[in-house]
Amino acid sequence: MDGQSALILDIGVAGAFLEHYGALESGHQFRLSFRWRGQDVEFVCEVARSAIVRSPGGDGQSVVSHSGVRFVESIGDSQDRLQDMMATFVGKVLAAQKANATGTVDVAGDAILGQLGEARRLRSRGYVSYRLQNHSWWRVPTDSPEQPPDGFTVAAYEDEEELETLCRTYEQTDEEGRRLIRLVAELSAMSVRNR
Repeated sequence: MDGQSALILDIGVAGAFLEHYGALESGHQFRLSFRWRGQDVEFVCEVARSAIVRSPGGDGQSVVSHSGVRFVESIGDSQDRLQDMMATFVGKVLAAQKANATGTVDVAGDAILGQLGEARRLRSRGYVSYRLQNHSWWRVPTDSPEQPPDGFTVAAYEDEEELETLCRTYEQTDEEGRRLIRLVAELSAMSVRNR
């Protein structure tokens, strides 16, 4: 990230999810570069969202943040290299899923399926509590897996878009539906305790 080290926790054709030192504001632009098959891949990126996840970080001074970024512009033929990289990974995942569905033993494929999303899960710590108060959602990082009576608590690594859908569903359902949502959230929270 602009010459500083960062971890790519997730990547797709439109953007990436990064862990880095420092805090970033939405709209901030920077260059992200990494290597694929010995060649540089570089994009101008724009921060879509960012949250501080640890303070201080490993250097004992700076905060550590997780940022979702959009690719704004590719440098050189980086778009083609990214598409090649994504096609390679998608091909491996599809082959592993096919082997899994047919019952074929595929140790490498099982490892690929097991590792999907692992970087993000390993780097995200703790929980996030979503609480509905006065028709507004409050998103609060927490160290407790406890389920609140006015919302739910999940592992911090859960996808934000899926959680927005879960919040809308929670708003529209009855008390039994909300109880079921808290049960599902509790399973997510248990995955943190069991790591």
